[in-house]
Amino acid sequence: MAKVAAEAAGRQAASFVLGCVTALTVVVLILQRRPEELTRPRAPVQFFAGSRSESSPSSGRRGGASSSGSSSSSTPAGQTTAIVAADDGQPQAADPVQANATKLKPAAAGAGGATTAAAAADDLRRVPATPAHRQQEGEAADDDAEFPGLAAVVARAATADDRTVIITCVNHAWAAPGSLLDLFLESFRVGDGIAELLGHVLIVAMDPTAMARCRALHPHCYLYTMPGVDFASAKFFLSKEYLELVWSKLKLQRRVLQLGYNFLFTDVDILWFRNPFKHVTAYADMSISSDVFFGDPDNIDNFPNTGFFHVRPNNRTIAMTRAWHEARERYPGRNEQPVFNAIKKELVRDLRLRVQYMDPAFMGGFCSYGKDLRRICTMHANCCVGLANKLRDLGTLLQDWRNYTAMPHWAKQHAKWTVPGACIH
Repeated sequence: MAKVAAEAAGRQAASFVLGCVTALTVVVLILQRRPEELTRPRAPVQFFAGSRSESSPSSGRRGGASSSGSSSSSTPAGQTTAIVAADDGQPQAADPVQANATKLKPAAAGAGGATTAAAAADDLRRVPATPAHRQQEGEAADDDAEFPGLAAVVARAATADDRTVIITCVNHAWAAPGSLLDLFLESFRVGDGIAELLGHVLIVAMDPTAMARCRALHPHCYLYTMPGVDFASAKFFLSKEYLELVWSKLKLQRRVLQLGYNFLFTDVDILWFRNPFKHVTAYADMSISSDVFFGDPDNIDNFPNTGFFHVRPNNRTIAMTRAWHEARERYPGRNEQPVFNAIKKELVRDLRLRVQYMDPAFMGGFCSYGKDLRRICTMHANCCVGLANKLRDLGTLLQDWRNYTAMPHWAKQHAKWTVPGACIH
């Protein structure tokens, strides 16, 4: 028994000695490594195949889109280097672009289309220090004087994550009780989960009476008047006052872009039923609704409707609003929509503006609308003249929507709009 006990004690002692030697070896190896190797973070495990791409602050686009060019001096195959004339007439080299700017897609998009205000600010800062740039800064200062307090109102209304504001304009006739503004606001409340978007709607009142009515209904209102122009009453289509009303909106929209905000402009004679931002692509500078749609959202020959469009803030879009407004002199007696249709190819060619059209199946109107109520997001009372006609048919459509939402799920596929009979004969 003594011999067995001695052998067991010997084995335990040998195990202890081996353990100590192993521990000392590990300590010595650790001490021989450099301190930075001990603190350097390890790369995370990759669960998805494919190579990782690196991004830089100058390559980002608002809406999560990144530039399709590279920092290399070589031009990718299938692209050309454009020369864009600045406002002072001096040419300046532009990034490599494809022949059709509306077809230019980004190399990558952020997850879920997420955007950052820093990306927009960085894009706006990359304006060359030319006389044209100094002229633009002077124009921005003039615009700031013309729109006192606008920056603060937009900041309160805009979304915090991607700096987006929804803008509509009203005068006394449109803001009166029972008029278009009431229908517009009610559509958000009865729409499919879009009531929260009301908190990001900025109502621009074109006269003091409309401003008072707005303040009674909504938290975000801004008064914009022009000396010597009466915007209060209903305006006849293409009358002098009507033209001043529709053209005045462009200067305000440009100022919003200069402040670094995305905006979605919507006429007040549009009913909202679902979130239309799901149909605004990340790469487009301008996403616009369409009166005549040929099936391809990138087809520049689609007919635009400027009563509903989304714009991202960058040098191209600021220049676009300026060129659009200046083109009014070339097309006297026309409102802003046919003028945009006339110059849209110039804007794409000269400014490399990226335009995409929205499918009327989602953003519809009386001119052309989707008949499937399960897909429609907005409905515009376009192709309609007369405030009374708009009110009658929009009220009918709002009731159609209420009836649709009250239907059982299995019956909704058979729901139909009532034909807007007051507007369409």
